[in-house]
Amino acid sequence: MSDKTKNNPGSGLREMLKLFRFLKPYRWLFALGLLFLLISTGASLMFPKLLGDMVDMGNRGKMIKEISRTGLLLLAILVTQAIFSYLRTRIFVHVTEKTLATIRQHLYNHLIRLPMSFFSEKRVGELNSRISSDISLMQDSITGTLADLLYQLLVITGGITLMMISSFKLTLFMLAIVPPMALLAFFSGRAIRRYSKKAQAFVAESNTIVEETLQGIQNVKAFTNEMFETKRYREKTEEVALAGIKGGKYQASISFIVLGFFVAMAAVIWRGATMMANGQMEAGQLFSFVIYSGFIAGNIAGMAGVYSRLQKTIGAAEYLLQLLDEPVETIDEEYLPEPAYTLYGEISFDKVEFRYPSRKELTVLREVSFTIEPGQQVALVGPSGAGKSTIASLLLKFYDPSGGQISFDGRDSKSFPVTSLRSQMAIVMQDVFLFGGTIRENIAYGKPGATEDEIIEAAIQANSYDFIQLFPGKLDTIVGERGIQLSGGQRQRIAIARAVLKNPKILILDEATSSLDSESERLVQEALEKLMKGRTSVVIAHRLATVRKADMIIVLNEGKIVEQGTHSELLSNGTGLYKTLTELQFTT
Repeated sequence: MSDKTKNNPGSGLREMLKLFRFLKPYRWLFALGLLFLLISTGASLMFPKLLGDMVDMGNRGKMIKEISRTGLLLLAILVTQAIFSYLRTRIFVHVTEKTLATIRQHLYNHLIRLPMSFFSEKRVGELNSRISSDISLMQDSITGTLADLLYQLLVITGGITLMMISSFKLTLFMLAIVPPMALLAFFSGRAIRRYSKKAQAFVAESNTIVEETLQGIQNVKAFTNEMFETKRYREKTEEVALAGIKGGKYQASISFIVLGFFVAMAAVIWRGATMMANGQMEAGQLFSFVIYSGFIAGNIAGMAGVYSRLQKTIGAAEYLLQLLDEPVETIDEEYLPEPAYTLYGEISFDKVEFRYPSRKELTVLREVSFTIEPGQQVALVGPSGAGKSTIASLLLKFYDPSGGQISFDGRDSKSFPVTSLRSQMAIVMQDVFLFGGTIRENIAYGKPGATEDEIIEAAIQANSYDFIQLFPGKLDTIVGERGIQLSGGQRQRIAIARAVLKNPKILILDEATSSLDSESERLVQEALEKLMKGRTSVVIAHRLATVRKADMIIVLNEGKIVEQGTHSELLSNGTGLYKTLTELQFTT
């Protein structure tokens, strides 16, 4: 949000109203609910009028039959009010739940399309808080707050109109002390909104701490940092409490607003009583006027609470709109392979430079140039931080290069749709991520809708089918969160099976065999060799024994290519970095 938006009192409400575009598919049903609200409110406003009429009938000595007829009319109006209140509540709840489901779906669809540069700067806990707690505030707004606000506005407007008809002078007397109360409510609401937004931000940060520490609980315990994390969480929750306490001072001022409204009502009753004593008003009129005053005072006092809830909702809406304003990647929802974008496996980097968006002062790649022919196996080696994994991210178009050009089959990568490129690539990483479902679901993630035979064949090629058969559930075995039920080698082979099923033109292996024992490494390496056969393969490795057979080895250091050639060619360079790295590994 711009500073102009933040400083403009009405801008927050306008921002929140932007979310109501999701209400559009249900606008006619919502309009029907508003009609029912209008009818039920009109029936409510008739209640004081008819009571006053009955009092006047009694004072004038009217027949019991007429009084009873008015009583029956009053009963009919009350029943009408109850029926239409029930119907409008049902309609509003239905519309709200449908609208919120649409907002959740739209927000999730938007989040999942955001580029990697966005996720590199945001934390999962914060985003999760946005998609859950902030939308929950929206739910309260649409179901309760909005309906209450509309009802109160109608009651106040209709009540004042009827009071004007009953006694113009007495109505003006009452209205003379309402504006100061309204101004107090307005300024209190602005302060509540400010502190509510602070509290929501702190809550999101505290949720992030919980999520990260529970996900990394082994590290927390291994480093005996339980007390450190407890202190960190306590400090953040105390910030939440402090923001809430400061906002509470302004919420407490609502008590004085309520007091002001009731003092106003008492003054109106006093003034009406003097008018009746002077013969300027009948008893029934004053009776109706007092009830209308009670209606209006109660609803105006209630508006202070509704206003404070609305301010919280506006704060949540602003955060949601900030997310929805983030630019997304262009993703084809139902991608079908197009011959014009078919990859044959040639990759070319021409003086590529790169800086991460969050660290623009640091150049990660410097004038990197190389060409990989279709079907070649190329290894990227070098010290940590040399830029190897960054090259993999650029190939997948997680980021665009800061300078230079990346080409596929002689065509600039920018001319390819993101979906087209990624659908023809597969990556197997060191830190394999498996979803918490079944083995079958994790393998099929490479090709949603794959047949049973295709999944089994992929598992066989990845050397994983044998161990899968040992599980009681076989392919339907639950792997647990992040695949915790499987060993490292098993997770790796499931990931390879997923890549096999995808049948990519370009394969990226990012430290795929590191951190494995000898037997697991052998099985994984065999599976990888099957997978790499006939495909352009880019292998990132620290363990140089795994890249000896590569058609070309590219040696990186500090973001620059310092050597390239075959294993034997690089070893012949007596002062080269590759030979130095090889000697260090095989002598330790």
